Amino acid sequence: MKTMFDEIDDALEDKYGNTFNLHPNRTERGRTANREMDGLFNIGADFSTGYGSSHGRGYVVHIRISTLDHIPEDIRESIKVDVEQMVKEKLPVTFPGRHLQLKRDGNLLKIVGDFSLGSAHGI
Repeated sequence: MKTMFDEIDDALEDKYGNTFNLHPNRTERGRTANREMDGLFNIGADFSTGYGSSHGRGYVVHIRISTLDHIPEDIRESIKVDVEQMVKEKLPVTFPGRHLQLKRDGNLLKIVGDFSLGSAHGI
């Protein structure tokens, strides 16, 4: 999953990386060995048990933007739509045969579906 999010991070950096000033405590893109630690974006996911969610358990996608600049709501939504589209495209390639889907869960993006670790999935 990290590889998928690193690819999405790169695409967002290419598209929006010069739009906002980088947070003063954040290193420039490509200056660390981990994309989570540099550049304007950090895209990732955390598991949620799904209590209170109509979609149940899954991985909530986090879009972190490391800037002190004000980000207009329309730009935030554009970034979220870009992430949503890229995750939907990459899930079947990254996890073939897993039947994972990306859903909007209120204000969040959540990956839901078959998270089993059985040998039928080559794991």
